Amino acid sequence: MSDKFELSATARKDVGKGASRRLRRLESSIPAVVYGAGKEAQSITVQHNHIFHALEDEGFYSSIITLKIDGEAQPVILKALQRHPFKPKITHADFLRIDMNKELHVHVPLHFVGTAAGIKQGGVASHLLTDLDVTCLPKDLPQFIEVDVSSLAMGDSLHVSQIKLPAGVKSVALAHGEDPAVVSVHKPRVVEEIVAAPVAAEGAEGEAPAEGAAAPAKDAKK
Repeated sequence: MSDKFELSATARKDVGKGASRRLRRLESSIPAVVYGAGKEAQSITVQHNHIFHALEDEGFYSSIITLKIDGEAQPVILKALQRHPFKPKITHADFLRIDMNKELHVHVPLHFVGTAAGIKQGGVASHLLTDLDVTCLPKDLPQFIEVDVSSLAMGDSLHVSQIKLPAGVKSVALAHGEDPAVVSVHKPRVVEEIVAAPVAAEGAEGEAPAEGAAAPAKDAKK
């Protein structure tokens, strides 16, 4: 579990769409909510730049965050995020309180390491999954899961069951009897360029019409 992520927040009593819009106009803060662990949901305010820069670290999405609401710290994870449709801005965040004695259900990023043998033979790799759906206790939550692809030859695929998971981490897919492919190595797909044959100029001088084709009409005499 990582302890490097910490956010400060303020309890918010002025709630509703209108209040949220007014808050966003300030540019410096965004509305958020924290819920779970058998407690009532609480509306809070988070400094926009603090969470915006924290999101630049991939680990923020899959780490336990220390959220300090008016100085009172509680462990949470980022559960949902809303972004502005075209501006580089966060508009809302949801945080889930963590019970350190209960398992989490989270998506953890995959980090691919090594160079597949099939790539050295001219193949290309297709990453079919970029994160893995897992369950684990908060203390066992990894920031990422490493996937070694160096043994993959041309035509090979690596499945979830072949990933070495950290201690205490379980795959949701495998628990449900599924074993999807994570990455595959295959020959590059070649797109053939189709060049259309040149079309003879219609009615070219000295050229007879094709058999069965009508001869060009002559100008009518006045």
